[in-house]
Amino acid sequence: MSIPYEEIVEGETMLRFPPPESHERVCLKLHTLVGEALAHGSTSRLLRPRTLVSFSAGSLLRPDLTVIATATGRPFLVAEIIHSQDHRVDTVVKKELYERFQIPRLWILDSRYDNAELYHGSPIGLVLKAMLAGKEILKEPLLGKFAVSISDLFQTH
Repeated sequence: MSIPYEEIVEGETMLRFPPPESHERVCLKLHTLVGEALAHGSTSRLLRPRTLVSFSAGSLLRPDLTVIATATGRPFLVAEIIHSQDHRVDTVVKKELYERFQIPRLWILDSRYDNAELYHGSPIGLVLKAMLAGKEILKEPLLGKFAVSISDLFQTH
């Protein structure tokens, strides 16, 4: 999506500007790899990048990546790819909403530093499970064979 778009956070409309090309390359690579992992008999479904997802009557968000649990129709995994213009919205505002809506998995992929924060939902909220960089491998057992090194994910050429 290379045009401005809107998200609604607790009834307030937020205009979001198009992400830079480097962000879109990471998003495409992530979608391709997750899609391949889910292609073989998965109980989850990958939505298109920044598909509008209703988290409540007043909150309609467009995560960079959303995996829906087929049985419940609810988001299981949400990923936000951070760049310098959207850091606060994605890492503070939306992260608080994802916690409130009890998202089981949240990935925050920071293209400014080429690292990833992996959060798991718990009874006390989102808990940081890992911070990955370099050759460390991003994987999620519930996504089958999905695995990618952080350096490969953020590689820009």
